[in-house]
Amino acid sequence: MSIFSWEEFLIMGGDHHVDLPEKKKSDINTIMYTSGTTGDPKGVMISNESLLVNLAGANSVIQSIGEVFDQNDVYMSYLPLAHIFDRMFEELFISHGAKIGFWRGDVKLLVDDIAALKPTVFCAVPRVLDRIYSGLTTKISSGGILKKTLFNVAYKLKLDSMRKGIKHEKASPLFDKLVFSKVKERLGGKIRIILSGGAPLSVAVEEFLRVVTCAHVVQGYGLTETCGGTFVAQPNDFSMLGTVGPPVPHVEVRLESVSEMGYDALSSIPRGEVCLKGSVLFSGYYKREDLTQEVMIDGWFHTGDVGEWQPNGSLKIIDRKKNIFKLSQGEYVAVENLENIYGVLPQIDSIWVYGNSFESSLVAVINPNEQALEIWGEQNGITGNLAELCENSRTKEHFVAELSKIAKEKKLKGFEVIRAVHLDPLPFDMERDLITPTYKKKRPQMLKYYQGAIDALYKSMK
Repeated sequence: MSIFSWEEFLIMGGDHHVDLPEKKKSDINTIMYTSGTTGDPKGVMISNESLLVNLAGANSVIQSIGEVFDQNDVYMSYLPLAHIFDRMFEELFISHGAKIGFWRGDVKLLVDDIAALKPTVFCAVPRVLDRIYSGLTTKISSGGILKKTLFNVAYKLKLDSMRKGIKHEKASPLFDKLVFSKVKERLGGKIRIILSGGAPLSVAVEEFLRVVTCAHVVQGYGLTETCGGTFVAQPNDFSMLGTVGPPVPHVEVRLESVSEMGYDALSSIPRGEVCLKGSVLFSGYYKREDLTQEVMIDGWFHTGDVGEWQPNGSLKIIDRKKNIFKLSQGEYVAVENLENIYGVLPQIDSIWVYGNSFESSLVAVINPNEQALEIWGEQNGITGNLAELCENSRTKEHFVAELSKIAKEKKLKGFEVIRAVHLDPLPFDMERDLITPTYKKKRPQMLKYYQGAIDALYKSMK
């Protein structure tokens, strides 16, 4: 192997002249495959124009919030390179001559990687932010009374200021220095922007991170078919908490009623399937014109996601057309929404909620948080490793009780309450084909894998 400097490389090629083929905006730049959560992955054809429009749009949004990227910025890449969320941010950073660092590949060590790299921008999927949230809350709750009290007072005062419209950097400079700087240092000390995408982030986690990280924390929304971001929330605007914000400048958006699910786009609170139009859209699915025609109708791309317009012009993703099922009493259940609500429990790393039209109640498979569960076990006189704790009947009763508390707090309907749980000490992983590389659950595969456990849960309730 021979290694050359860039300058040497340019000199070597100086005498060679090559006529590059003419490129058009409509030429396909890349074919990127979807995650295939509900079926086979589809090859999404993305044109030069789509990619460039999206980069220009991202720059426009960044400038609108008073931020500027330059060569001193550092991006933390841990999502797969073949994922549009990571791909677009890497190209955005390359276009600014900024730096990109890559993780070592172990999600349990991701926070350590962040601390080592010291990124200024971090793009995350909710499961990773949930893990960071659980780690921070567990550490706070296990601290001394004085530290815990100081944290709670600082948190409340800063949160109250931010809710009044004060920007996060001015909401509580003193407590930022005394209390929250420790959290910021744990994340490298330089993070300015944390962007969540890929699935809805729970309001509790978003609110917590907005206060304690001393950074802009916002949600965005986009798909491979839209070349990434099409919505992004405005930082320092608490009314957009729990939403993906307004559309970016380069797309048109409308909601389409989904009558079979009871969503009316023309009601006083408009709800319906999110449909998008614009030059940022994909050019079709590779060798699958039939599938392209299913989602592209009269120039509008039908996302399959159900949104709700908020009074401030932002959008809240509330459902997925495919992730809904009917229970035996005829009630429809929006499963992703429930998983987001129940998933905020610090003792839960991940949860999969299940029901079908032959049963009247819901059950769940849970990956418990090892540290939180061990602390609970010690407090309640239950010993054993994680696997043994998961098998203990008292542990299962505890989780059902905690889930019932959350259901009551969030005023969930009776049929939305989880009646039984199976605890799996092994995290949902790609090795068992249970999740995609971006941690989205593969629901058909999960049902196949956990069918025995699900059958046993329903049998135990009869």
